[in-house]
Amino acid sequence: MKIHIILGSKSDMPIAEKVQQVLNEFKVEYVLDVASAHRTPDVLKGLVEKSDAEVFIGIAGLSAALPGVIAAHTIKPVIGVPVSGKVNLDAILSIIQMPPGIPVAAVGLDRGENAALLAVEILGVADKSLTKKLKEYRNKMRDQILSK
Repeated sequence: MKIHIILGSKSDMPIAEKVQQVLNEFKVEYVLDVASAHRTPDVLKGLVEKSDAEVFIGIAGLSAALPGVIAAHTIKPVIGVPVSGKVNLDAILSIIQMPPGIPVAAVGLDRGENAALLAVEILGVADKSLTKKLKEYRNKMRDQILSK
């Protein structure tokens, strides 16, 4: 498995589906789990410590501590996806305002597809076939824009 997607709640599944769609398109292996940073911290810690993933994607709303807690238990890259809700700023700030020494990459609200693309870019540093697929993906986007 290359990417480990962790949701703070099953209600975050629509955002995870965006991640899955992109990873499936690039044929990148992943696993998906649900574990709350606050309600199941022991489960979350075990998932992260036992994972053989190269990149983690943490999807969470509200206080959105999940990506930071994942990062606290690994030295591998963690990408946080804030989920929109009643108070969007809480989720955004919880992910981007990490303390020194424990970085978490962040994408925009509900931008699961960007999290997946960033993860593919990270993997592409060592896997040139993914770099080639990324170039093709961007060329396809470019062609779609120009055709309109």
